[in-house]
Amino acid sequence: MRILVAEDERLLADTLVSGLRHLGFAVDVCYDGDAATERVGMYSYDVVILDRDLPKVHGDEVCRRIIAAGRETRVLMVTAAASIRDRVEGLGLGADDYLTKPFAFAELVARVHALSRRAVPVLPPVLDDAGVVLDAPRRHASRDGQPLSLSPKEFAVLEVLMRNAGTVVSAEELLEKAWDEHADPFTNAVRMAVMTLRRKLGDPPLIHTVQGAGYRFGS
Repeated sequence: MRILVAEDERLLADTLVSGLRHLGFAVDVCYDGDAATERVGMYSYDVVILDRDLPKVHGDEVCRRIIAAGRETRVLMVTAAASIRDRVEGLGLGADDYLTKPFAFAELVARVHALSRRAVPVLPPVLDDAGVVLDAPRRHASRDGQPLSLSPKEFAVLEVLMRNAGTVVSAEELLEKAWDEHADPFTNAVRMAVMTLRRKLGDPPLIHTVQGAGYRFGS
């Protein structure tokens, strides 16, 4: 899952980014509404964690632009304003969820996972295919009942491949979904992650290289 954190409180923003990346999410960050508008125009995000009171371009306007663009991006609006009127206004703008500061990090993560399940088509929280079970909310994966010790990036790559099981996923798409905006498009990070993931999954192999096109998950 790729996430944008748009928050002008830099300490809070950087703390959220660090925590989400530790869980294996691909996360970009910006600190004002102008930069947030630019990011959502350039990249395809699954969820935007959007502070309502951003400088330069207000969070309300950023939310309107996301909705007007017709993207499937889910918006989790965050604000210090806790009144019912504020929450109603935020949701009325098109935000999918509303979280009041201060909040527990665990609750934010739970809401992000809940928003991912509202995607079209609906994304199941637990994937089960070819003996591999991947539980995204609990960050747990196993094959034939045996736990898999995966790094955050390996977990993210496996999730993207399993959600597209049977179809070819290009290296560019894996880079888009499992890494952030700072990833070098010419890096061999995708190839290395797939290589170690194959080794950890064991035999028979489940990740197949489609020459010149990408990778496919399936038996």
